[in-house]
Amino acid sequence: MSEHSTEFAGLAALVTGGASGIGLATARLLTARGARVAVLDRVKPEQDPGLYPVIADVADDRAVRAAVADAAQAIGGLAILVNNAGIGAAGTVEDNDDDEWHRVLDVNVLGIVRATRAALPLLRRAAVEHGQAVIVNTCSVAATAGLPNRALYSATKGAVYSLTLAMAADHVAERIRVNCVNPGTADTPWVQRLLDASPDPEAERAALNARQPMGRLVSADEVATAIAYLASPLAGATTGTALAVDGGMQGLRVRPRPS
Repeated sequence: MSEHSTEFAGLAALVTGGASGIGLATARLLTARGARVAVLDRVKPEQDPGLYPVIADVADDRAVRAAVADAAQAIGGLAILVNNAGIGAAGTVEDNDDDEWHRVLDVNVLGIVRATRAALPLLRRAAVEHGQAVIVNTCSVAATAGLPNRALYSATKGAVYSLTLAMAADHVAERIRVNCVNPGTADTPWVQRLLDASPDPEAERAALNARQPMGRLVSADEVATAIAYLASPLAGATTGTALAVDGGMQGLRVRPRPS
């Protein structure tokens, strides 16, 4: 058995938005590597008896506080928080009204604030007991690259990126590391719903594939692996870092593939 297969043994983790997609893949991977894992979502994950479910909407502060306390009681504390819950939005700066801007900002940015605020006393305790605690936020390539028709979504993810850096600075002296992952377009249920709603789902998927230099979407498991690296006790010197998992989208400038 490799060192990595049990690196999370004795540690408790909470993954928000953990019932599907990147969150579920992350929860399963952390469990496989030895962590005790709870998932916070509006619904329970299906067929995952190894995960402790807590039901809450990250837009509801009281529900989040209760869910975090419930999870910590059930899994024996909290050393790792993965802030993965989020929603999407399409359109230019003209296309979403104020209510939609408030709704998406409330989930994507304040959702992280609420979960972190509730978890910090537990994370501080874990940092004393284990030498460190960790927060990993799910950000996006949209935070650092201008994507068409994603003004509102990009604004929220730019805020998540800046928030990650600020949180890392605020809590480094407490030995709480804070990092984020910046996925490209990932092959998740949320993206599939966007594709299904488009006039030509196959053409839209082909366009999304072509946008990433590797020529395909990122998988949820690939993003989960990056989150696990940032959360790992073996990455104890890594904080204030954004790890791109985007098929080269942010950093590469390659010639278009021949059609």
